[in-house]
Amino acid sequence: MTTGIIIAVIGSFAFAAAAVLQALGADQVAQRAAVREERRKSSKSHPSLRSTVATMLTVPFLVGFVFDIIGFVSTIMSARLIPLFLSQTIISARLVATALLAMVVLHVRLTMRDWIAGTVVIASLVLLAVSAGREGVDDDRWMHWAVLVAGPLLFGLGIVVMRVMHKHLAAAVGLIAGAVFGVMAVASRILDGLDPFSAGALFTDPALYALLFSGIGGFYLFTVALQTGSVNGAAAALVVGQTVLPGAVGIIFLGDVTRAGWGPVAIVAFAAAVLGGVVLASSTAVTAVESADATNLPRGYGHPPREIDRRKAERQL
Repeated sequence: MTTGIIIAVIGSFAFAAAAVLQALGADQVAQRAAVREERRKSSKSHPSLRSTVATMLTVPFLVGFVFDIIGFVSTIMSARLIPLFLSQTIISARLVATALLAMVVLHVRLTMRDWIAGTVVIASLVLLAVSAGREGVDDDRWMHWAVLVAGPLLFGLGIVVMRVMHKHLAAAVGLIAGAVFGVMAVASRILDGLDPFSAGALFTDPALYALLFSGIGGFYLFTVALQTGSVNGAAAALVVGQTVLPGAVGIIFLGDVTRAGWGPVAIVAFAAAVLGGVVLASSTAVTAVESADATNLPRGYGHPPREIDRRKAERQL
C-alpha cells in the first residue's frame, strides 16, 4: 500500500512539473520578437506550426516531456498496487502541485481560495489513504476486451461532441478526456504479462493496446478541450472523469475495498478531494499553466479561437 501511494504521489508531481516546464517553454517562445510578429500578422490569434515546433524544442519543454513519461509510468504502477479510487485521486491531485510550482516558477499569485482548496485536497487524500483497503484481484477476461472497446468509443464520442456541440464544449470534452484516462487506469490494473514478466502474455493482451490508445487519446482530447473553451471548465471536468469512473469500476468490477468500518470516511474524503480539485482547477495558477500549453499548439478542430486566445493576443500586442 505504502509503495503504491508513494509512486502515485511521484506521478502527480511529475505531471505537475511537466505542465509547468512546458508552459515555461511556451512562454519563452511567445516572448520572442519574431514569433510575436508572426502572430500579429496572422488572421487568427493562434500559433503556427513553426512556433509549435520551436516550443517543443525548448529545454524546459523537453525536460517536461521526460516528466510526462515518469507520470505515465507512475500511473500504471500505482493502479496495480493500490485501489483505483485512491491512485487516480492522487494523480488528479497534480493540480495542487501545479499551483504551487506555478507560484514559484511562473510567479503566479495564489488566492486564499486556492490555498483552502489545496489544503482540502491534501487532507482528503490523507483520509482516503488511511481508509483504503486492499486493491482488488478480480480480473474477468471480458474486461480486457471491454477496455479495448471503451477507449475508442469514448474517443469517438469526444470527436462527435467537438463537431456538434458549441456551448460548454470545453467541459464536455474535458470530462470525456478524463474518462478516457480512467480507461487507461483500468487497463493498467488488469494488464497481463507484467508480474511475472511474459512478453507473450503482454503483447497478446487487449488491455495493452487499450492502455496505449487511451493514454494518447486522452491527451489529445484534453488538449482540444483546453483550446476550445474555458480552461477552468476543462481542467475541472478532467478531474471528475479521471477519478469517478475508474474509482467506480475498481469497486464494482475489480474488488477494490476500504478498511472495515471506513467506508463512509472514504466516500466523504473522495468527494472532498474531487470537489477541491474542481475548485483548484479555476485557480489563476492552473489557468496560467494550462493556457500556456494550449495556446502554443496548432488548431484545426473546426472551432474559432476563444476568449483565451483573444487575451493572449492582446498581451502580445
